[in-house]
Amino acid sequence: MIKLRQFKFLGLKFPAFGQKNNEGPPDLDEVLRDISQKINNLFGKKGAGNNGNNPPSGAKEFDVPVLPILALIGVIWMATGFYIVDQGSLGVVQRFGKFTVTTEPGPRWHWPFPIETKTIVNMEQVRRLEVGYRSSSEGSGAKTKVPNEALMLTEDENIIDMQVAVQYKLKNAVHYVFSNRDTDKAVMSAAETAIREVVGKSKLDDLLQKGLPDTSARMQAILDSYQTGIQITSVSRQKGAAPEQVKEAFDDVNRANQDYQRQINLGQAYANDVIPKARGNASRLSAEAAGYKLKVESEATGNASRFEQILAQYNKAPEVTRQRLYLDAQEQIMSSTSKVLVDQKGGNSLLYLPLDKLMAVSGASAPNGAVAASANSARENEVMQEDTRELSRDRDGR
Repeated sequence: MIKLRQFKFLGLKFPAFGQKNNEGPPDLDEVLRDISQKINNLFGKKGAGNNGNNPPSGAKEFDVPVLPILALIGVIWMATGFYIVDQGSLGVVQRFGKFTVTTEPGPRWHWPFPIETKTIVNMEQVRRLEVGYRSSSEGSGAKTKVPNEALMLTEDENIIDMQVAVQYKLKNAVHYVFSNRDTDKAVMSAAETAIREVVGKSKLDDLLQKGLPDTSARMQAILDSYQTGIQITSVSRQKGAAPEQVKEAFDDVNRANQDYQRQINLGQAYANDVIPKARGNASRLSAEAAGYKLKVESEATGNASRFEQILAQYNKAPEVTRQRLYLDAQEQIMSSTSKVLVDQKGGNSLLYLPLDKLMAVSGASAPNGAVAASANSARENEVMQEDTRELSRDRDGR
């Protein structure tokens, strides 16, 4: 029969199987008595001159309830498994280091350590990362440049000082816990890679004038390829300028570009002012020409129609029509003239000229206002005076 040596547990010696008088395993009552004695010794109930089995003389012996204490310890141990997941967070439970379950917000329970452990991950917190500079921790707004991050090479082999702020949050708690060792370092690596790739494909003038193109999609693709569980929310350029050594030269170039753009804007504004006016004038002239064309055509058509009607009447009665045309022409001529005709055949030496009525008629028919009316009246008076002198000379001659 194989014999085993004694072993200790919680400071108690237990005989090996088959070593106590060759009677087999130890008695359970004896083991519990030894445990009770050890607990009594812990509370200062040690006896002097005994072997630990009997209490000292004059001392009151008491037994500690071992099973209730063990039960209480078990209850306390189980109670340590309770935890609360805040709103906007998730709990990741691991059993012996292996992922078990993801818990939602609220009161939860898991097997206490060392069986299971839990990690609470805040999924709504927006984190900020700075590339190329570091803000002052005192909140003064001062920035410290980081040259090895800020200086980048462009497509046309120029160096630009690029400073970018990246904001991100978490989208997968399991990937965040198991696939990340340093979240900020992972985001920094992805941001530098994406920004340098875009800057390396852009020219310096485009970056200075138009700014940095959006790189959030490229960063997100890099992070997703490593299953980091990170979501990029925004990428904003804080500064994009030439290095300090050549800053003045680039400022001159920028001012020249701004003047060039200003001249273009002025020319465009002038064109926007002149072209619509020219188009309006052209449209007005075209409309007036079309109206004049329609007027002339209509008048020509009407005159042709009137001539055809007169011709038909002339063919029927030539003499009457000729006399009628003559009278109409004389009426039209006489109505627009200021001359006075005197019939000398009557032999009347007394001539009455109604000058007031003639002046009133000529003043009413003047098209140019009072000045034209006075000029016409003066000319009419001169004509009438000349006619009067001629009539007087005729009478004297007779």
